[in-house]
Amino acid sequence: MKKLLRLVGLVVIAAVVFFVLIQWVPYGKSHTNPPVVKEPAWDSATYDLAVRACYDCHSNETVWPWYTNIAPVSWLVQHDVDEGRNKLNFSTWNVAQRNAREMAEPVQKGSMPRWFYVPIHPEARLTAAERAQLAQGLQAIANTSGK
Repeated sequence: MKKLLRLVGLVVIAAVVFFVLIQWVPYGKSHTNPPVVKEPAWDSATYDLAVRACYDCHSNETVWPWYTNIAPVSWLVQHDVDEGRNKLNFSTWNVAQRNAREMAEPVQKGSMPRWFYVPIHPEARLTAAERAQLAQGLQAIANTSGK
């Protein structure tokens, strides 16, 4: 029993040391928000819904909560934001957005916002009516990117 407790203690110490050490391993980019160049011509209702449900990953106006500075969570969040901005970025509407025409579909299907985002961002939980309204507003701006 004493050996088992000692082994558990060593494992816990090793895990803590590992956790502390990974805090100094950067993930390529720091948590930054580049300037907003141009946004879509939103109607106010769609804008409010998009800010609640989409902007943290699909704009240059990401809110970086405290836990986004702790590895390995920081790496995962940075990866998701980078991926989201690359697929669709409401802050660079002056350039063609390759996924603009399809952006309403994942909202309609319920796959956006992502399942793991909503529990820690309850404001992003959309009712069926809000989902329909956001999808309709996204469809309205879909052909305006890059103009």
